[in-house]
Amino acid sequence: MTAPVFATLGCRLNAYETEAMKELSAAAGVENAVVVNTCAVTAEAVRKAKQEIRRLSRAHPGATIIVTGCAAQTEPETFAAMPEVARVIGNTEKMQAGTWEGLASRVPDLIGATEKILVDDIMSVTETAGHLIDGFGRHRAYVQVQNGCDHRCTFCIIPFGRGNSRSVPAGVVIEQIKRLVGRGFNEVVLTGVDLTSWGADLPGTPRLGDLVMRILRLVPDLPRLRISSIDSIEADDNLMLAVATESRLMPHLHLSLQAGDDMILKRMKRRHLRDDAIRFCEDARRLRPDMVFGADIIAGFPTETEAMFENSLKLVEDCGLTFLHVFPFSPRNGTPAARMPQVRGPAIKDRAARLRAAGQARLAGHLQAQQGRRHLILTEGPRMGRTEQFTEVAFSVDQPEGTILTAAITGQNGTQLLA
Repeated sequence: MTAPVFATLGCRLNAYETEAMKELSAAAGVENAVVVNTCAVTAEAVRKAKQEIRRLSRAHPGATIIVTGCAAQTEPETFAAMPEVARVIGNTEKMQAGTWEGLASRVPDLIGATEKILVDDIMSVTETAGHLIDGFGRHRAYVQVQNGCDHRCTFCIIPFGRGNSRSVPAGVVIEQIKRLVGRGFNEVVLTGVDLTSWGADLPGTPRLGDLVMRILRLVPDLPRLRISSIDSIEADDNLMLAVATESRLMPHLHLSLQAGDDMILKRMKRRHLRDDAIRFCEDARRLRPDMVFGADIIAGFPTETEAMFENSLKLVEDCGLTFLHVFPFSPRNGTPAARMPQVRGPAIKDRAARLRAAGQARLAGHLQAQQGRRHLILTEGPRMGRTEQFTEVAFSVDQPEGTILTAAITGQNGTQLLA
């Protein structure tokens, strides 16, 4: 018998939870199993999950295939119908020790089990998982501080995979980060599904900015704190104060923008308009001139005309975006957007390509502007690291891993800085 094999698809939060499942399965004694932690953000993500399950089944003959994650939560029957799959586990159940203890006792005979699905109503969950790991990653630690989402954007299936918003109490987060710093981590990244909703369910309803300021005050030995994706319309005063005054908060924010046209934003049920996004970027850059932005943008949302798309394309320049994540729209069953008039596939593909080209042009300009400058770089490997702005750097000679060093930028290769 062998230790379980884990495959992770999707976001950093999934990767974090995979690390927790490794600990839970090891403690329970699960053996000879393959665990696939799926993503449901797009129809393509579900297709890739099925493809990965089939590939892993061929690669590990005789192993028990266990499927979990957001796609397993939102459409468990789809995966239970696959002949390769022995068990489908929900997002709540995957973080419970009892689930893995039960699997350990039954793994050898699960293939023939008639009841494959262990997925409960995630909307009934009111607390974050009790099992917290001390981050993951070799040189940069990711810490889950929030899960779920209370918003109902018309294109998004994730609330039905993750449930309503739940926050990890500040004291628990701070103690975890202290342990990580004690283990030698120089950078911590706060992660969640809807990070700026952190605290709404906690006593006193603190905000994300309060958590950031407390971390920086109570963990003075932490060199670098980074925030993952945020909803800019929910950025609070203390978060902006931290941007302006705390050099240990990294000057890189990834924004959940999704579109740059007001009508499309309304049809998405987003809570911001085009001018709100532009104003936020201007304000943040005024407070922190070296701030760079990433953003998620959807190409070809239902009813999107060419003129509407042009507004999204212009947003790349108007907000000064540097790192673009482009998502060609794909309908998710059960969402309102799936019932709206759809944009034709070739138009979606063309618009996604044009957005990516705009993003590549912005990135090239950013890389060019860094030449001749000196940057503080966290090394992630002997020849690779990232600046405070999260720009990737390639070194010409080996460097000590996991350290922060100052280096002069000598050039760029289109995707990385050279040092």
